[in-house]
Amino acid sequence: MAEHMDPEEFRRAGHAVVDWIADYWATLDQRPVASTEPPGSLAAALPAGPSAHGEPVEAVLADLGSLVAPRLTHWQHPGFFGYFPANTSGPSVLGDLVSSGLGVQGMLWATSPACTELETVMMDWLAGLLDLPQRFRSTGAGGGVIQDSASSATLVATLAALHRAGGGRWREAGIDRRYRVYASTEGHSSIEKAARIAGLGRDGVRTVDVDPETLAMRPDALRAAIRADVAAGDVPAIVVATIGTTSTTAVDPLSDIGAICAEHGVWLHVDAAYAGAAAVCPELRWSHVGLEYADSYCFDPHKWLLTGFDCDAFWVADRRELVEALTVLPEYLRNAATEAGAVVDYRDWQVPLGRRFRALKLWFVLRWYGVEGLRAHIRGHVALADRFAARVRADDRFVLAAPHPFSLVCFRLAAGDEASAELLSRVNATGRVLLTHTRVAGRYTLRLAIGSPLTTREHVDGAWELLAETAGTVLTGLQ
Repeated sequence: MAEHMDPEEFRRAGHAVVDWIADYWATLDQRPVASTEPPGSLAAALPAGPSAHGEPVEAVLADLGSLVAPRLTHWQHPGFFGYFPANTSGPSVLGDLVSSGLGVQGMLWATSPACTELETVMMDWLAGLLDLPQRFRSTGAGGGVIQDSASSATLVATLAALHRAGGGRWREAGIDRRYRVYASTEGHSSIEKAARIAGLGRDGVRTVDVDPETLAMRPDALRAAIRADVAAGDVPAIVVATIGTTSTTAVDPLSDIGAICAEHGVWLHVDAAYAGAAAVCPELRWSHVGLEYADSYCFDPHKWLLTGFDCDAFWVADRRELVEALTVLPEYLRNAATEAGAVVDYRDWQVPLGRRFRALKLWFVLRWYGVEGLRAHIRGHVALADRFAARVRADDRFVLAAPHPFSLVCFRLAAGDEASAELLSRVNATGRVLLTHTRVAGRYTLRLAIGSPLTTREHVDGAWELLAETAGTVLTGLQ
């Protein structure tokens, strides 16, 4: 029977694992971005069950290289331009390693004080880095917490908003009131999912029209929707505005939306999952104008700020409201520090009870890169997106489909949907790049999202050259 690893065995195995990861990163550009294996191929290659007496780490790493890695979509690949990035970095991986090694459970301050306190400080560091309003800092009534994703942040914000709108009684039996959630037609699917989980039903979300040019929420349409619902006896509970929508990175007008929310006493949650990272650069903070109206705000360092998944930064302006909505305190969790009210217990700021030490990887990243290193990372990708968009604009076979304020470029072939879809299929089939698609004004549109720390000008130029060359073949075939 295999025994527990002693420290020296762990040290040797750990070196081997780090070497494997370093070699993986060093050879990523030699691999196809995505696997072409059919469904079930890995499952068929694995044994029916584990060995009776265990195996050495070397055997596991060998199978990791020969069986698992070839069947991955490589999100850290320099040619990965799909979805939004989910990038990581060396410091982040090291921070996660330390977190795993410590193995602490941070549900309460009392269960590991440093886990809670480092997270509080890191959230204040991030708030300062993005120049968020003072109301989100832990030194006042607000504060921040790390959620697993922006989806969870939206759910938590929705629950807190419903608690406020219903005076703490929104789920009590016998209270027959319909609560409403508002988001633009470009809002993320997690908004509807949060409303469903909260028990508001499939029609709990009222979608608001967007401006046809900017694709941002129309304040006049929001105001009309809220007034109509109030007249019908419904309760407007929360508006979810977006900084950087998933399809096109449109930016909703926070100042106008915030004023409407303030007028009607509606909670404003701002989802900046991808584009919030841009605010580390002062010249990109225009996207956050009006954030002072927000009751809650989130962005994902795990998308564009070099911190591995999962790490969503979520702030509230009044932490008391959040805790009141979510707290449940059984006897077995009672302790002197909590009873005294002198500490933060992050279990009350999220849906799960348990918490990993996520703040460590954020601490490693912020200390390794520093403010200027993070700004250089963001600025470099914005410049690469501008460079790519200029190439698209200069080729009359292509059309830019939406503004590109950050590092996502949406474009299509002027020849139409069939040609654009065929172009995407062919370039992805090469294994050199991976792009995704959306629809803008009903038209099939390609998305090229730059985010990997390994992506350089050469990779972006290579993607354009591949697209331009393949477009010629596609268009010829359609003639």
